[in-house]
Amino acid sequence: MDSRDFRRIALRLEGAEEGSHMGAVDFRVGGRIFATLASVKQGYGNLMLTPEQQAAFVEEMPDVFLPVAGGWGRGGATHIRLAKASEDLLAGALEAAWRTRVEKNAAARRKPSTAHRVKRRTSAV
Repeated sequence: MDSRDFRRIALRLEGAEEGSHMGAVDFRVGGRIFATLASVKQGYGNLMLTPEQQAAFVEEMPDVFLPVAGGWGRGGATHIRLAKASEDLLAGALEAAWRTRVEKNAAARRKPSTAHRVKRRTSAV
């Protein structure tokens, strides 16, 4: 697999759109990123997973998946080695990242807004 395959598979997911973030190609659903090609020069695609999903992918196939370095990786950002991924594996991983983002988007819409709340001031007596 390569970046063309990553793009093709990502864009066939419902509501997926291609964008750009900090000069790198990204893929969004509902305006939020679920995957990027920020590390494509190193041979990776990037998936925005939960830390639990990341751990499962890395444990199952450590030769294909690895955490992104630093805080992003601790938060679930995961590299997929494109050259070692089959089409089915890449499609499944992208769908997992897409589904995670769709679920997070839905949860964010259900949260009651706190913008209408006015902070009360307490005065020292």
